[in-house]
Amino acid sequence: MKELIVEADRMNLPQVQMFIDEQLEEAGCPMLTQTTIDIAVEELFVNIANYAYGDGNGKAVVQVSVHEEPLSVEITFIDNGVQYDPLAKADPDTTLSAMQRQIGGLGIFMVKKIMDDICYEYKDGKNILTIKKNLN
Repeated sequence: MKELIVEADRMNLPQVQMFIDEQLEEAGCPMLTQTTIDIAVEELFVNIANYAYGDGNGKAVVQVSVHEEPLSVEITFIDNGVQYDPLAKADPDTTLSAMQRQIGGLGIFMVKKIMDDICYEYKDGKNILTIKKNLN
């Protein structure tokens, strides 16, 4: 497992994506899959940067684990911010028009759809969100 600790600030998104992309490239991840993972990473990291610490500052921990059988990647985001389970909110009704839908929730919904697994836990004062994607 590799780990990166950065300030939870949108300006650090390129550093986070570069860190993850390096691990994906070492694992031989196909470019289309890498791009899909980058979309999920952007959504999740920006949410932490925007909402985890309110008006304050804090750290975000990003952990990447590559598994061999089957070839897959697991990316975990950890913050000490306000407890928030993004999976607890119901998925938006995408059959409604944009004008009829409530604001918010589409980003996490998209992450759920493009990743193979996503899980959340709150433990020892930390939000821990893990996404998984098969690389084959």
